[in-house]
Amino acid sequence: MENNNIGRLFIVTAPSGAGKTSLVKALLKLCPQIQISISHTTRYPREDEKDGVDYFFVNNEIFENLKNNGEFLENAECHGAKYGTAKTPVDSTLKSGKDIILEIDYQGALIVKNIFKEAISIFIIPPSMEILKQRLVARGQNSTVEINGRLTAAKEEIRHLEKFDYVIINENFDKALDNLKSIYDDSDESKKLVTANQKEIFQNVINSIK
Repeated sequence: MENNNIGRLFIVTAPSGAGKTSLVKALLKLCPQIQISISHTTRYPREDEKDGVDYFFVNNEIFENLKNNGEFLENAECHGAKYGTAKTPVDSTLKSGKDIILEIDYQGALIVKNIFKEAISIFIIPPSMEILKQRLVARGQNSTVEINGRLTAAKEEIRHLEKFDYVIINENFDKALDNLKSIYDDSDESKKLVTANQKEIFQNVINSIK
């Protein structure tokens, strides 16, 4: 008998420093039934990150072997490191009827959305590029050169936000979290966050990158 109890796939993306990881972690605390896809990456772990919890940290050889063996649903290079989402955990989670979140860059998000047409894609943006720069500086993880590179990348990423189902502007963390949960709950409030319904609201950010 065919199993129709398929979980929902949520794809969350954002420029570096826009608050994607913090918001997803906060949502998981509110909704512990959601599964999180753990990506593979070739970058070094940050001080507070744990292997197998935040990412699977692997060297380039292992990453390339996984890629060549077709183990990845999507993979991309971002800020000098490689990232990939393993196929099997995503497929098995959805088939078991559980919801799963992929927290990935926009390139990977568009690839996955093309494969899983019913996936719910969410783009998180800062209220302005200046505020994004302030946040990147404040977290103290990157050099000035790296920050400038991330800001340049952010401008390119934001140009693609209209390809996503929903847009959340992370100006206030608690409000952004409420927005993210409303999308997960498919509440009436989430309709305001549909990309096509709020073009005028995020137009200032679009204008700031031109």
